Amino acid sequence: MLTLIFYTTSGCHLCDQALELLQPVIELNALQLELIDIAQSDRLIEDYGVRIPLIQLKGSKAELGWPFDEAKALDFLNTSLEQLDHV
Repeated sequence: MLTLIFYTTSGCHLCDQALELLQPVIELNALQLELIDIAQSDRLIEDYGVRIPLIQLKGSKAELGWPFDEAKALDFLNTSLEQLDHV
C-alpha cells in the first residue's frame, strides 16, 4: 500500500485545511497517511518550517507544498507514481 507523507505541525490552520482537502484523494487512492510533525526535529523545522503543509509520496523525492487543491494533489500523486514506476 502506498503512503502519503504529510508534513505538519500543531496549530497550523493551513495544515488542517490541506488535510481536509486531501481526504477524498487519500480515500479514492487507498493511501495510508503518515503525519510528520516538523516540531519534532530541528532539521525538519529548517527544511519545512515555511513550506508546510507539504505532501510527499513515500519513496519519491518530489514534494508538493501549499497552496494546492484536490486536482493539483491528484496530478502530483500521478506524477509521483510514474516516477516510482521508473525507479
